[in-house]
Amino acid sequence: MQIIWKGQSCFQIITNRSKNGQISIVIDPFSEDIGLRLPKLEADILLITHKHPDHNNIKGVSGTASIEGAKAPFLIEGPGEYEIKEVYIQGISAWHDESEGKERGEVTIYIMEVEGLRICHLGDIGQKDLTDEQLEQIGDVDILMIPVGGVYTISAKEAVKIISQIEPKITIPMHYQTPKLKIKLDGVDKFLKALGIKSVTPEAKLTIKEKDLSPEEAKIIVLSPK
Repeated sequence: MQIIWKGQSCFQIITNRSKNGQISIVIDPFSEDIGLRLPKLEADILLITHKHPDHNNIKGVSGTASIEGAKAPFLIEGPGEYEIKEVYIQGISAWHDESEGKERGEVTIYIMEVEGLRICHLGDIGQKDLTDEQLEQIGDVDILMIPVGGVYTISAKEAVKIISQIEPKITIPMHYQTPKLKIKLDGVDKFLKALGIKSVTPEAKLTIKEKDLSPEEAKIIVLSPK
């Protein structure tokens, strides 16, 4: 499996399924109004965590022909349970702010089960911590994608707290300040500092299999937008 960060909260997950060939999952494609360029993206499955323009550029993603000749991806925009081509997906309700959505509304947390790995994308979560019900629904997580830039989501310190609640094996920070981004957020360095990490060399993508996971050591992986 490959996990590629496109910037902001947008990821592409590419998996090879034995029966269904290659499957592409795209999460939260952004409008180029935020200053970043959205690369050409094709997906079998498209996940949208909420309706804000830096997360819901549905037209920016074309479909593949792998699902019944579809010209558009299979679109998921909210809570529920879904299974497409051996990929299990669960959407979980969460808040975009600390006021139960009164400021910025709701977001959807997505759990994806792919190649024996359990992946969690927290969207633009603004809660300072997760509820017991959310944690039960999320369950064990191998790879966590979490916003760390503050302002519109949780801060670096709040991200560290949520990581301690979930206890993933691998954490990938997202939704932080990058070159050309017009939205002003904190940088990833603030998150690393909160964890006591001086620096991390960014990687172009994460290529991983279930056997690569370490049960003892939790890792922080910073990806470069690609």
